Amino acid sequence: DAGSSVEEMEFNWDEYLEDTGATAAPHGSFKHVDTSLQNGFAPGMKLEVAVKSDQNTYWVATIITTCGQLLLLRYDGYGEDRKADFWCDILTADLHPIGWCQQNQKVLKVPEGIKDKIPDQEEFLQRVLKGACSAPANLLEGLHRGKNPLDLIAPGSRLELQNTRDSLEAWIVTVVDNVGGRLKLRYEGLEDLDKFDQWLFYLDPFLHQVGWAAQHGYSLQPPLAIRSLRSEADWQEILKKVKEEEEESSVPTDLFKDKPVIGVHSFSEGMKLEAVDPMAPFVISPATVLKVYNDKYFMIEIDDLRPERVTSQRYVCHVNSSGIFPVQWSLKNGLHLSPPPGYPGQDFDWADYLKQCGAEAAPQSCFPSLTSDHGFKENMKLEAVNPVDPEEVCVATVTKLKDSYLWLQLEGSKKPVLECIVSVESMNIFPVGWCETNGYQLRPPRKAIVNKQKKIAVVQPEKQILSSRTVHDGLKNQELNSSDSVVINVKYCCPKIYFNHRCFSGPYLNKGRIAELPQSVGPGNCVLVLKEVLTLLINAAYKPSRVLRELQLDEEAAWHGHGETLKAKYKGKSYRAIVEVVRTADRVADFCRKTCIKLECCPNLFGPQMVLDKCSENCSVLTKTKYTHYYGKRKNKRIGRPPGGHSNLEVAMKKPNKRRKRRKHFFVHKKKRSSTSVDNTPAGSPQGSGAEEEDDQDESELSHSLAQDRDKRKRKLRTFSFSDDENKPPSPKDIKMEVAEKLQLDSNPLEWSVADVVRFLKSTDCAPLARIFLDQEIDGQALLLLTLPTVQECMDLKLGPAIKLCHHIERVKLAFYQQFAN
Repeated sequence: DAGSSVEEMEFNWDEYLEDTGATAAPHGSFKHVDTSLQNGFAPGMKLEVAVKSDQNTYWVATIITTCGQLLLLRYDGYGEDRKADFWCDILTADLHPIGWCQQNQKVLKVPEGIKDKIPDQEEFLQRVLKGACSAPANLLEGLHRGKNPLDLIAPGSRLELQNTRDSLEAWIVTVVDNVGGRLKLRYEGLEDLDKFDQWLFYLDPFLHQVGWAAQHGYSLQPPLAIRSLRSEADWQEILKKVKEEEEESSVPTDLFKDKPVIGVHSFSEGMKLEAVDPMAPFVISPATVLKVYNDKYFMIEIDDLRPERVTSQRYVCHVNSSGIFPVQWSLKNGLHLSPPPGYPGQDFDWADYLKQCGAEAAPQSCFPSLTSDHGFKENMKLEAVNPVDPEEVCVATVTKLKDSYLWLQLEGSKKPVLECIVSVESMNIFPVGWCETNGYQLRPPRKAIVNKQKKIAVVQPEKQILSSRTVHDGLKNQELNSSDSVVINVKYCCPKIYFNHRCFSGPYLNKGRIAELPQSVGPGNCVLVLKEVLTLLINAAYKPSRVLRELQLDEEAAWHGHGETLKAKYKGKSYRAIVEVVRTADRVADFCRKTCIKLECCPNLFGPQMVLDKCSENCSVLTKTKYTHYYGKRKNKRIGRPPGGHSNLEVAMKKPNKRRKRRKHFFVHKKKRSSTSVDNTPAGSPQGSGAEEEDDQDESELSHSLAQDRDKRKRKLRTFSFSDDENKPPSPKDIKMEVAEKLQLDSNPLEWSVADVVRFLKSTDCAPLARIFLDQEIDGQALLLLTLPTVQECMDLKLGPAIKLCHHIERVKLAFYQQFAN
């Protein structure tokens, strides 16, 4: 109706994953996407940069991280000091490879800020440049300056495409569109005729730069399917025109340096195997090696026994081609092998079939090795190309896995499609969010629960968004401070996040599980990459629900980023909380560092910088005390409420009976043991007793978050009741009497071990509390940091015992200052 109000309906991946209870396939499993996001620069590379205060002088800087056409740099000499980091735009900044100043008689001069740190400039440069990796000259100068490799494949560019259906011929194709490296290609000579267009990822082994066919001895011939559309003279004229325009439309050869290398095969003509037709990858069928072209390429044909058949399904393969298997592979993996059309009966038997055909099975050694180490799991979601209509990219679900192969259910295709069989290394599958990032239409599930567009209250001015190929006119300065907010809507806005497995993993994270995490995640959309990183950390925890609680959005904290709902599963129960993540690349490093500090692990455990040899925090030799106390004045997190008034951490379980309030723990717990129990603490873990004791009371605390918040507010309004001796504070008389007892210490409490602290407490009237200190491994340094609020809130002691305990701690502090502080 003309007067009706219609709200736009849109598909939202986060909401869909939430509604279906599914998880997204990890970004690191899509290696071709990861490769496509590289801009040629890497953290640790060095270059020569014009000094901001004196544009006529230059100094050596190191790349800290990359963000599209921006580089975060640090002048050599600042060491680990991040305050002087600055952003540079490759397109506008005065950047050069190492050695450029010497070649062009330019001055290398130490910046003023670090002049006093570098007394001998020549000696310093020799030391820092020894074995250093310079940023590539071709990325800093010339036509390719500041461009991502994918930007070089623009519409109108020409490539050569091998014909995979008929023979080893190739023909020129023109790029019609480039969607994140997925190219829409049209055969040269067909102009606007799109019937024969193909979609291929730019790293496809059959796609090459112009001139490849001539270099390798293959003929340039249009495929049979289109050859009849033009005369032979027309095709030759088209070829002549292409050669004349080769320089204008060519793509740099180094663009294909990351393509898979094709090895030597050992197939012979007539060998039998099992295969999946790449044009209809729905079934596994018997096939035959029809022809061997050379040591790299051979052709297989899907077997068809019908005498009246007119066409055949045949295609060119190489040793690493996906979808080819040895005889009996289906049987060994419990899969159905589709008998050849015309085969008598449905019960196919390979032994009888080989005998009937007089053929031999291709030996196992002919086939590529298969692996199950790829990160995909059943029910994971991703985005996948529809093999029936390659124009479509659909929401897909992994329904089955066998070795290196996935069975995908395409949920959003226009017409229902059978489950597709694809390799985990297929270049036709993409991570969740890939279409949105690259501005391509994703086909959502036909029955998806789509939510109405949310109305968002704008509480601050909207920031300028820069495109991936232009720089905002306001960024005229060559250098930007690292604190400046630069929001870039580019597909690679977030740098890679590295997991530095050697760093101290703290009390919450399991060292063994951390070691199993991928080396890196991303690059990609900031929110998606950081969400995946946090999910991996939660799953690597001794107790995922506890880590989720540490990461949850603080009720009192200012809202600076983007709220994401994260989940954790523990002991059959599901938990979720809203966690704040940053949106922009310039805040990623600080976000990672602060998150590490929240989790009491080394600040370099994960972040955009890879720790190669030695951690800058020297975390391998520092004690737990530094991470537990030095890094953070931690609040004991009750279950809070995020902006909007909703519960921030929920547990999917039935409401249990009300239970006794459990003492909350601030320090790391050792697993409690009886004389018959076994210590299950992971061996070799630097944090030793990082595994916390688990019980249902803590989970009950999570499930009753709202009730506890309400009770807490009520308790604040109540007058304290001293109805029992334990809760009764000591009388002024008692305190006065104890203050008179001056404490003399035999050793410096800074050097006390946990056993020394326990021994001291047992000598006081707080002896019953010694067990808590032993369980929580509180040493002398930690003891001196305790205060009444910390003891009351974090150790959850009642007022009376807390005052008693703090009285003895103050005595120790006083004695420390009098005897050892000087």
